[in-house]
Amino acid sequence: MVKKIIAIAGLVLPLLVSAQFKSNLSETEWVDSVFKSLTPEKKLAQLMVIRAHSNLGPAHVAKVADEVKKYNVGALCFFQGGPVRQANLTNYYQSLAQTPIMVTIDGEWGLGMRLDSAIKFPYQIMLGALPDDEIVYKMGLAVGRQCKRIGVHVNYAPVVDINNNPLNPVIGFRSFGENKDKVARLGVAYTRGMQDAGIMACAKHFPGHGDVAVDSHHDLPVVNKSFQQLSDLELVPFRAQVSAGVQSMMIAHLYLPQIDKTANKASSISKKSVTGILRDKLGYDGLTFTDALEMDGVAKYFPGGTIAVEALIAGNDMLCLPASVEGSIKAIMTAIEKKKLSWKEIDEKVKKVLKAKYSLGMQNMDPVEITNLVEDINSLTPEMNKAVAENAITILTNAAGLPINSNKAQTVAYVGIGTNTTNSFGKKIQNELGADVYTLSYSDSETRAQQVLNQLKAKNYDVIITGIHDFSNRPAKNYGISATAVNFWKKIDGDKTVTLLFGNPLAATSFCTASSLLVCYQDDVITQEAAVDIVLGKTIARGTLPLSVCKFKEGDGLRPNSNDTVRTVNINYEALKAIDTIALEGIAKKAYPGCVVYAIKDGSVIFEKAYGTNTSGPDAKPMFVEELFDLASVTKVSATTMAIMKLYEEGKVDLKKTLGDYLPYVVKSNKTNITVEELLLHQGGLISFIQFYKEIVNPGTGEIYPAFYRNKEEAGFSTRVAEGIYLRNDWQDTLMKRILESPLSPKGKYVYSDNDFIFLGKIVEQISGLTLDDYVRANFYIPMGMTTTGFKPRTAFPLEMIAPTENEPHFRRQLLWGDVHDEGCSLFGGIAGHAGLFSNAQDLAKIYQMLLNGGVYDGKRYLSPQTIQLFTAYGSTFSRRGLGFDKPEKDNTTRKDPYPSKSVSLATYGHTGFTGTCVWVDPKENLIFIFLSNRVYPSRSPNLLGSLDIRPRIQEVLYKAIMK
Repeated sequence: MVKKIIAIAGLVLPLLVSAQFKSNLSETEWVDSVFKSLTPEKKLAQLMVIRAHSNLGPAHVAKVADEVKKYNVGALCFFQGGPVRQANLTNYYQSLAQTPIMVTIDGEWGLGMRLDSAIKFPYQIMLGALPDDEIVYKMGLAVGRQCKRIGVHVNYAPVVDINNNPLNPVIGFRSFGENKDKVARLGVAYTRGMQDAGIMACAKHFPGHGDVAVDSHHDLPVVNKSFQQLSDLELVPFRAQVSAGVQSMMIAHLYLPQIDKTANKASSISKKSVTGILRDKLGYDGLTFTDALEMDGVAKYFPGGTIAVEALIAGNDMLCLPASVEGSIKAIMTAIEKKKLSWKEIDEKVKKVLKAKYSLGMQNMDPVEITNLVEDINSLTPEMNKAVAENAITILTNAAGLPINSNKAQTVAYVGIGTNTTNSFGKKIQNELGADVYTLSYSDSETRAQQVLNQLKAKNYDVIITGIHDFSNRPAKNYGISATAVNFWKKIDGDKTVTLLFGNPLAATSFCTASSLLVCYQDDVITQEAAVDIVLGKTIARGTLPLSVCKFKEGDGLRPNSNDTVRTVNINYEALKAIDTIALEGIAKKAYPGCVVYAIKDGSVIFEKAYGTNTSGPDAKPMFVEELFDLASVTKVSATTMAIMKLYEEGKVDLKKTLGDYLPYVVKSNKTNITVEELLLHQGGLISFIQFYKEIVNPGTGEIYPAFYRNKEEAGFSTRVAEGIYLRNDWQDTLMKRILESPLSPKGKYVYSDNDFIFLGKIVEQISGLTLDDYVRANFYIPMGMTTTGFKPRTAFPLEMIAPTENEPHFRRQLLWGDVHDEGCSLFGGIAGHAGLFSNAQDLAKIYQMLLNGGVYDGKRYLSPQTIQLFTAYGSTFSRRGLGFDKPEKDNTTRKDPYPSKSVSLATYGHTGFTGTCVWVDPKENLIFIFLSNRVYPSRSPNLLGSLDIRPRIQEVLYKAIMK
């Protein structure tokens, strides 16, 4: 074993530099071998997380090292220090450990939250202003990679507390905002990003720390809510985390008297909270960490080792920062003797922790490499911070008529409130607009404020740009903003004044009357420069307010259109409540077990809600907005038509050319002269569909003939049809042969046909050299951040995120869950031109917002406006169809049965899906409507979704809410 000498915190220490832990054992073998090596005391220590710093002296390092050697503690939580010092200490402590140490950190905005030379990522409140969840996912991924590089295994993030109390002294800017569904959605995006980087995420602070006005570091906050109240609000993001597969959660120190009446018993040590709600009601079986047991909110009522015992009895796995490792071990041993706890319970927890360590790769772990460490951990931060700043800054009022024309002859002043130097924002305004610069710090006197005011009045500026800087994120003492500064600002605000708030948006309470107000969320160089670009019109503000403040509501945010005017979304939100009634009627009448309704107006989400459950029965899970659905025929427009549009625009597809021109094996058939245009319009003469599966099923027994499949994947049988059914790979040629042999009707009439789109998918593959799946992912889904959209979702997502479809009796004879519902598509391996696509509502909306934007999404062009207009217009004299897209009936306004609903304009386009889905886009109203359900669960018949007119009735509610 090779050693070197390092100096850390004043100590000269030997460090093992060879591989620290290496094992080729399976998970079960490794867990069992490690478990058997542990004494009773060391088993208990595996459940403990102790404090570690890299900025404290020799005594601290020696204490941590002693507890690692003596007790074999399970985990460390690093706090303040520096990256290289922390990495060296990590290597040192790991070299002393009998069992690999789980290294954790509380890095909600990355390592910069704790370490001195690590650049900070944005606060979660700024992320809550973003229009695109994908940015949050990418930040989670970047934070995860940062943690991975420095040897951290668990990051105590994201915070999924809802910011529903503006006086909250400890959550506030650490929350994504007050909208429970958005908090849930963004929390899941952050979690997925970190876990995709190989870092364990830890959602906190269960069951919800947002609605308190007491800091649990100092006392025990009281949340006087029933379970139903918690379930309707605080628990929503935690349920989403469970569905998304979060690997750990942190339990808060909160007193919930309606849940557990035991005096001063915090939720972190309450069995009714941890086991009763989190484990039993939410079905969570991942790791739980207590919040720090040293915090006064709980330690003052349960001192010493008592709290450790109570936390384990409650159902927790890991004890974070116990006051004493030795004292906690003794107290737990005594509790076992008194039968308050059992060794069986302890052993289960220890093995659970060891399994988590194995899943994090700790059985096969190298020392942290020190070379270029700081550069590496900071490499992703500037680009990420720039993306957040450019998309989050929010315009709330705009009497000044932003943007400011930099070419116009005008006098401009910049007033920096809260600073006594010219910061990056001031310098850039000075350079771009020739602005005069003034500053007023929070310590300046009234006399100084009057001097600046006099100077401003004397010059009578055309424009005054005011930045509110360097104030606290916490509400105490008005966020640190002085009364002198506020009074000064009130005297300079007016129609020609633009105010930018660089920090917590709740501080806007002092600037409610601003004639032009921009919320910028953070006060760093990147955010300041992004703000200047918005003021000058170089970029467009895309953010929306994550919480309500003053007269402004959550979701507010002005959007300049292409003519640089401002339009805002005017919605009758009271009218939208009728959607609840209709959606719940469908559930009550068993049209579907659950559904998601999603709508965007003028680029802003105006409705986003999940109803019901994903199945029926006692084990049913609540439906979530993030749920993935089998889109069925919505695939035709969301994948195949998009691909054809792209290839058409590139000159690789000619709508007048035929199947024979693109697919050589069609040439000798009677299908050879069908044009691409006829396929898109469903008027090429092909029959509607072919029940391919009947050819391989024994009509007497209903079983698949053994020659056609295997019950597990093997050579020659790798086409997954469903669970335990793998089709012969060569059968796909037979499927195409059957279409070629099918009857052909004369052209000139409309027959809706899956076969048309199977052929179109094959054309895409023939031209591009990619599978249809890979083509649309590369050209649309990945660059647009549509992380949940794609074929064969079981390969990328846990089943808990996917809505099951039919308990199918006639072919696959099982509950279809994550495998495509359409029988024909299943025989093609789950990828076909007519079906097979899965997505959640938020991601599906992105591609249709791109179409509404004339082919542009997030600054990148995907299609031309001319192509979009061609494909989405009426394309046939025989039917209502566009090229690929479905459209309203041409006589919609006079029909008794208008389609898709009465109020849609004739410019509308979209599609419906057999599984209970639809997407409709109305360019005239700039409106997107998405309805997703699994109406085929448990059976496809009867189709009550259709007979009850659920989709058109909900669509009509949207039109009533937006009509002026």
